[in-house]
Amino acid sequence: MKLVTFQTDHGIGVGAVGPKGIVDLSAIAPDMLSLIDLGAEGLSRASALIGAADKFLDLTEVKLLAPIPTPRRNVMCLGLNYAEHAEESLQAKGVKVALPEYPMIFTKGTNSINGPYDDIPFDASISEEIDWEVELGVIVGRSGKNIAAGEAMDYVFGYTVVNDVSARDLQWKHQQFFKGKSLDGCCPIGPWIVTADEIADPHELDVSCRVNGVLKQNSNTRNMIFNIPETIRHLSAGMTLLPGDIIATGTPSGVGFARKPPEFLKAGDLVECEVENVGKISNRVVAGA
Repeated sequence: MKLVTFQTDHGIGVGAVGPKGIVDLSAIAPDMLSLIDLGAEGLSRASALIGAADKFLDLTEVKLLAPIPTPRRNVMCLGLNYAEHAEESLQAKGVKVALPEYPMIFTKGTNSINGPYDDIPFDASISEEIDWEVELGVIVGRSGKNIAAGEAMDYVFGYTVVNDVSARDLQWKHQQFFKGKSLDGCCPIGPWIVTADEIADPHELDVSCRVNGVLKQNSNTRNMIFNIPETIRHLSAGMTLLPGDIIATGTPSGVGFARKPPEFLKAGDLVECEVENVGKISNRVVAGA
């Protein structure tokens, strides 16, 4: 099931994308978080509604928003979770290369959430070193604490595409990730959530990023250092995960700041991030405060 948050002239709703268009699921839940909260019952009711539907919304007649436009809390992210990216990043900083023993975890503010096809704001007075990072996003389906790795996949609701847009100069100035990762509109996500049952193996998906049509990143989720069960185990240790939590699982090599010479996004650039069997998001970088 591909679940979307969409906007029409009549307001914002939640729906499922099928071959004939979008089936409105507002009779089941007013928004995506409410649908996720319903768990298996909600998906069962959605499936029944889809099967009986005789009215559809054309994808071209709606605006797709981020699947979860306003998360309950910050997006949880992994840094240096692909070996080649860890190597390129540490080498670019002149630091001895050593793979992390534990997941490097940081967050992006909820204000950074952006739609799958919306503009990425660019304000050169704030940052001139805006970078791209394609990632597989994991959506948590139910509350859990101290989750064992062997049970972790039972807590996954579905998957989405994330672009962890990063202001590198702010990262270096502040010597931490939060500010440089949390500028408004710097977390495009979508175009939908693909429910977990639709993805046979989330650790066997190609991930790629193109800037103005030029391939910049190209890898596979099998190359993660910490896979999804291990990530959930670490995140949930002593900390309750909530339904609708978004986990960005890290980016592969090919980011701009580690290139020689470094490359950064500028106004007018088009960034396309894609995860196999999940979807593709496309965002234009646009100047403006």
